[in-house]
Amino acid sequence: MKHLFAAMAVILASTAGAQDTRYPAKPIRLLVGYTPGGATDIIARTIAAKLQDSLGQTVLVENKPGATSNIASEAVAKAAPDGYTLLVGTIANATNMTIYKNPGYDTLRDFAPITQTMSAPSVLAVHPSVPARTLRELIALAKQQPGKLTYASSGNGGSPHLAGEMLKLRAGIDIVHVPYKGATQGMTDLLGGQVTMSFQTALSAIPHLQSGKLAVIAVAAHRRMALLPNVPTMAEAGMPDFEVSSWNGLFAPARTPPDIVARLHQATVKALGLPDVREKLAAQGAEPVGQSPEEFRSYIKSEIDKWGRVIRESGAKVE
Repeated sequence: MKHLFAAMAVILASTAGAQDTRYPAKPIRLLVGYTPGGATDIIARTIAAKLQDSLGQTVLVENKPGATSNIASEAVAKAAPDGYTLLVGTIANATNMTIYKNPGYDTLRDFAPITQTMSAPSVLAVHPSVPARTLRELIALAKQQPGKLTYASSGNGGSPHLAGEMLKLRAGIDIVHVPYKGATQGMTDLLGGQVTMSFQTALSAIPHLQSGKLAVIAVAAHRRMALLPNVPTMAEAGMPDFEVSSWNGLFAPARTPPDIVARLHQATVKALGLPDVREKLAAQGAEPVGQSPEEFRSYIKSEIDKWGRVIRESGAKVE
């Protein structure tokens, strides 16, 4: 939240004369690399509606799913740098830089970051039959039974998969990856005890935690979550610097004029400060961010570096 408030202060201090008052003069396309109805799509449509109000032009959300969002990302990377074709980028725009040999774009080279819109920390959840309720107990169990414990993911190359690989590397344990075609099937098998554990969004885990069908070991964030105040962070549980968040943010093509980037940044941060937008984000288990374009670029680079190391060291692949 400190990024959001700092960015809003900068906006209030800035002058309208520094911006291109002619932009936007026509509708804006906002591409999403996933199917309609998912968390990224819901947040994109929420932000688009507010941008439309603020900019006085139609903002059309266009879904282009496929190849872990590479299809939409490449389309925006190759679009005219005029501010009329934008991307809702995600953590995939960091992980894809290493896990794909040729994703069709380079995230740092081909985009002008505008701002990170949200962050949704993951939690490490286990089936209640697992005789471990702390991270240390879970690691000890995995070391006693190498190759026996399993972890579910929503597919190869996604953040739940890579979070599991990072846990294996950091803890020195042998647990088996079980990829599914989407999060729903993976959650179904976790609830049924067919798999041992999984990194899940807090939003998907909380209802099952409350009903006793799941146990949450730790939150993969730098601080505890308001939704789970009694669940320790991974650092508190004994594994520092272990953070896994699903995130998204707004990107324009590289070489988009700075005044247009500034206009989009101002409108987006303004949207993120609205109570109804914050409520929508909270309903998705997410928090608003809204930092500067420079801070967002730095964060993206850190994510590319972090997940690149995990992918290379673990040998993770997409299929």
